[in-house]
Parts: sequence; C-alpha cells; structure tokens
Amino acid sequence: MSESLHTVRTLPTARRSGCPFAPPAELTDARRHGPVSRYTFPGGKPGWLITGYDLVRAVLADQRFSSRKELMRHHPTIDYGDIEVPPAPPGEFLLMDDPEHRRYRKPLAGKFTVRRMRLLTERVEQVTAGCLDAMEKTGPPTDLVTAFAKPIPAVMICELLGVPYEDRGSFQTQVESFMSGETTDEELTAAYTAVQNYLAELVAAKRANPTDDVLSELTDSDLTDEELRGISLILLAAGLDTTANMLALGTFALLQNPDQLAALRAEPALADRAVEELLRYLSVAKTFMRMPLEDVELAGHTIEAGSPVILSINTANRDPERFADPHALDLRRQGGGHLAFGHGIHQCLGQQLARVELGVAFPALVNRFPTLRLAVPAEEVELRPEIADIYGVKRLPVTWDV
Repeated sequence: MSESLHTVRTLPTARRSGCPFAPPAELTDARRHGPVSRYTFPGGKPGWLITGYDLVRAVLADQRFSSRKELMRHHPTIDYGDIEVPPAPPGEFLLMDDPEHRRYRKPLAGKFTVRRMRLLTERVEQVTAGCLDAMEKTGPPTDLVTAFAKPIPAVMICELLGVPYEDRGSFQTQVESFMSGETTDEELTAAYTAVQNYLAELVAAKRANPTDDVLSELTDSDLTDEELRGISLILLAAGLDTTANMLALGTFALLQNPDQLAALRAEPALADRAVEELLRYLSVAKTFMRMPLEDVELAGHTIEAGSPVILSINTANRDPERFADPHALDLRRQGGGHLAFGHGIHQCLGQQLARVELGVAFPALVNRFPTLRLAVPAEEVELRPEIADIYGVKRLPVTWDV
C-alpha cells in the first residue's frame, strides 16, 4: 500500500460559504490527490472513498461490490457499534444484489420505459401549469419548494401508485418526515411506520379493486402484498424526494447563473440538454455505498473484501478528466455520461420520468415568470443538512414583478 495515499477524516463536511452547489472542499481536494482515498468510519472501521469519475462508474457496474443492506453496517458519519443489520425487507430491491434484485426490478422495467414516460408529458404539463397558476394567483413572494418543487413529483408518483386524491396530503407529509434528515429517531420511526401501514392498505385495495396505475398492474404478478409494499416504498423514495430537490436546487442554480437562465428562456430546444447539465452540476444524490465481496484492485490499490466503500457522485460528476471546466454550469455542454442516476444494475429506474418532469417544469417556470428572482440574499437560502441522503434546499423564497 502506498504511504502517500490520501486520507479523508470526516464525511460529510460543510460546503464552502457562497458555494452551495459545489461538493465539500475536502472531497474536491481528495479527488485532486487521486481517485482513491482512505476513509476511517466512525467506530474505527477502515474503508475507502472513491472520488474519480472512471472508478466510481466502474464500481457501480462491478457486481463484486454489493448493495446488500445486511452488509452495510458502517455509516459514513454515525457509529452504529456492533449492531446486526437485517437484510432488506421484501421488495426493497435497491438494497439487494442479483438475482433477488433482478426478480423485483424486471416486472417494473416495462412500466418505466422511455416511451411510456414520454406519454405522461401532457399530464406533467397540466400539473406544472396548475402550480404556476396558483403561484400567479397568490402573488409574490412564495416558497418555491412548497409551491412548485414538491407538488409536481408528488402528484405524478401518487398517480403512478394510484394513491387516492383525498389521501395525498397526509401521505406526502409522512413521506417527507422520514426523508428530510431533520427528524428525531422517534419521529422518523413514527413516520416510516405510518407510510408502511398506508402502503399495506393501498396494496390490499388495489388487489380488491384494481385501477389504472402501476401498483394495480403489479398485482397481476407473482409478487406478494409485502413485496408490493416494499416496491412502492422504493418508488416513492426514488420518485419524490430526488426530483423535488432537483427542481428547487436547480432553480436556485439558474437564478445564480443569469446567463444560463436567459439561454434556457430564449432557446426552448435547450431544455433536454439543460436537464442533463443540471443533473450533473448538482448531483443531489451525493454518495452511494458498496461493500466488496472479494479483494478488488482499483488504481493500483487493493480494496479488501469487507472494507466498505463510499462512492462520491458529486465529485465524480465534476471530475476534470471527464468534464471540461466541470465547476461551470453550461447548459450547452455537449455529451452526457453523468452519474446522477447511478450506473449498472441499480441505475435509477425512474430516470425517464424525472427527465420528463424536469424538462417540462424548468422552462415553464422561467417563461411564466421572466422576472423571477430570489426574495432573500443567496447566503440566506437554507440548505438541507449534509446528513440527508438527498441534497437540496429547505426553502427557496422567490419573488417576481406583477
């Protein structure tokens, strides 16, 4: 082992003042030292931090690195001691390896195709227009998170799952409670239990009276009620929090880059490329964890079996060896290849729906409100804590001329 191997001692670390979109400075510095660093987990467990694009992508595609929940006994910032971690509950396939993972993902894959998600474009346009109409009627200022960023993906994922309209308000509140990273352990447990109980009731209702939604379609498969509940939870987590934070943080980024905002407003054809660039630039799903099942050689280092690995998505997506001028937001950037949706067998199943939502919502917002701007100084915009799985803003106060 090389004695010069860089070591990162804390994760996550605070983002620099005035740089809310850039990865923490310590992580960017680690990547400059090389794509692989040592990391000591709370409690003293030695592990690894991978920050370079090529190696992050390679590990995500390498099934020698496991995603199984029962192997993830070490959190980057919390010392869990010697507790035993149970396997993922039935249906929660993101925390499983093949063949179990494949069994759950396969019946879903055909329901999230590019074609099927694009057919939802008109509905996304309707939902977006409804949010913008309400903003216009109420008038400025407003919190863009509650008025715009959360409602669009919430409505879409609730409709895909077939959540009755009258249940959506309380259901969304509970989901947000256990995904925010700001609740006490007791509040998190209560919210998680409430969501699980509701999903169990929803699955039973779909079996008894199927409607036109993905969950009802899945009741025709060999999946059990418990498995369908787990799948529904994964779809919620993947389809609600990530897109909501992309919409809010993405708008913040555009407002801080007025030349890029003007380009998006002036060039409707730029929308798709703008979505890909914002996904790369922001990387709201900051890190993934993997556990090597055997010794693996990476960049001249032996990653030992059982030595947990942190994959830094936000530094990988700003790796200058992969992206020219990576810290610049450039909506005209050519080529994709970012890792915002992951890579390999666990690549985000709902990525096409997210693309449709973002591709509709950003242009609609900036064109409806051409004078949109922050209602507070940028440094007063409150960011989500780094401990939250998904990065974003808590609130985004905006105003516009009427």
